Amino acid sequence: MRRVVFNQKGGVGKSSIATNLAAISADRGLRTLIIDLDPQCNTTQYLLGSGADTADNDIGVFFAQTLSFRGRNRRKLKDFVLSTPFKNLDVIAANPELGDIMSQLESKHKIYKLRDGITSLQGYDAIYIDTPPAFNFYSMSALIAADACLIPFDCDEFSRQALYTLMNNIDETRSDHNEDLDVEGIVVNQYQPRASLPQRIIQELRDEKLPILEAFLSSSIKMRESHDLALPLIHAFPKHKLTHEFVALFELLHPGFGVSASDVKEGKVEA
Repeated sequence: MRRVVFNQKGGVGKSSIATNLAAISADRGLRTLIIDLDPQCNTTQYLLGSGADTADNDIGVFFAQTLSFRGRNRRKLKDFVLSTPFKNLDVIAANPELGDIMSQLESKHKIYKLRDGITSLQGYDAIYIDTPPAFNFYSMSALIAADACLIPFDCDEFSRQALYTLMNNIDETRSDHNEDLDVEGIVVNQYQPRASLPQRIIQELRDEKLPILEAFLSSSIKMRESHDLALPLIHAFPKHKLTHEFVALFELLHPGFGVSASDVKEGKVEA
């Protein structure tokens, strides 16, 4: 399964959701790859740490080489895969210079290169793709390459209005480039159950028949602590409430799938 995590709005938790679902997937025994297409490199830093050296081994180099006429010397996407400290989990890192070559990639019509590269990969049970907060060349490349799309959503009116534009863009990409793309659902993130606004907005989206996934992710300082430690929640705080919410989301997407190493750890869930 190739799954893209996409929203044109920033700050909705794309990298956190993609990385933590990928980490749970790997923890459940699935050979998992995550591809970072965001020039901010949040997923890369989350998994490898802020000081990781990914020079000449990142997705920017993969795309840049497609602009060259020296086809024989091009490296395949598999050559850019890096191991993470976590069993079964690999990453293709991002580079801050991704934005510098985007206009050239667009003008050279390289929109299918990521799809073709992923198709050539062998041995992965699950692939997650993190995208930049924009509907641009890289996010379109991801939507074209993916089987399914998850849409992170934080419950405010600005996010709601952006959601309608996003759904239209996904529909257009599906119609023009990838008719098999499935919108798996909208992931409610940073949820505050005691606030009336989130509940009202979620109900209105349900009334509009939008695909809200019934596994909400709470707002918690543990997420920032997880980022700081460069440890996904399943490894940093396996007993925490937010970790269990991510596990519930994973199991909603993969019903009845396996038992993880973390499942056998004893102890009360922390609030």
